[in-house]
Amino acid sequence: MARQDALQGSLPLLVLKILARRGPLHGYGIAVQIEAMSEDILRVEEGSLYPALHRMEEAGWIKAKWATTPSNRRARAYDITAAGRKQLEGELIRWRSITAAVDAVLEQA
Repeated sequence: MARQDALQGSLPLLVLKILARRGPLHGYGIAVQIEAMSEDILRVEEGSLYPALHRMEEAGWIKAKWATTPSNRRARAYDITAAGRKQLEGELIRWRSITAAVDAVLEQA
């Protein structure tokens, strides 16, 4: 299957879930995790990821701080907040509802 961009609207869900599981990561690390965990099906471009991270930080779902990477580069490390964990619960419920509805249509078509 060809690699494709992450589904519209699912990026916050994916980011929050990864941060909840993995702990603090920098943007590149988040993108790598999405790609690896989706078995190379989903790809997140920088032009989508960093604006989404900024919006999520402004919403209070994640927090960022400067950290040094293993290769001695400075990068912002993102971590989920309590508000982000609450948002993640809501996003999961919404996602499951949407995918169940799509499955229902596909089964009846």
